[in-house]
Amino acid sequence: MTSVKPQGWLNNHNKDYYGGGLMFLLGAGAVYQGLNYKFGTLTHMGPGYFPIVVGTVLALLGLLIALGARANVPAEERKKQPPEWRGWFCIALSIFAFIVLGRYGGLVPATFAVVFIAALGDRQNSLKNAFLLAVAMDIVCLLVFSWGLQLQFPLFQWGRP
Repeated sequence: MTSVKPQGWLNNHNKDYYGGGLMFLLGAGAVYQGLNYKFGTLTHMGPGYFPIVVGTVLALLGLLIALGARANVPAEERKKQPPEWRGWFCIALSIFAFIVLGRYGGLVPATFAVVFIAALGDRQNSLKNAFLLAVAMDIVCLLVFSWGLQLQFPLFQWGRP
């Protein structure tokens, strides 16, 4: 005779429903707020362009995640996994490193640090993989933000701004 365990309101089976629903609501809220601003065109973007486009993408991804939850295996059939404290710690530390290095070191060291430290949160990444990913993202960051968008963020700066 098997016993049936009671299920809480946030079991593993319906986390995707709630996560997808939350993403959908955040995206729909961004679109709603973006409608209060001028949209513009792709070549002359208005202040509402970015929130509407990103909100739409977020809402669509939220719907896909919620719909994908139907294919998930029930919670009873999945093995309970311990929390990933290493990942949480590395992500929080990477954000702190970006803030400090962005202010006192510039865009290149801040980008390298945020990617390198966050990549170490994944147990499958090696130091070499994290380093290569951080270098690649630095190059992308230089091309997009410095060269493409001409963002007024110093690439390198040492000490106080």
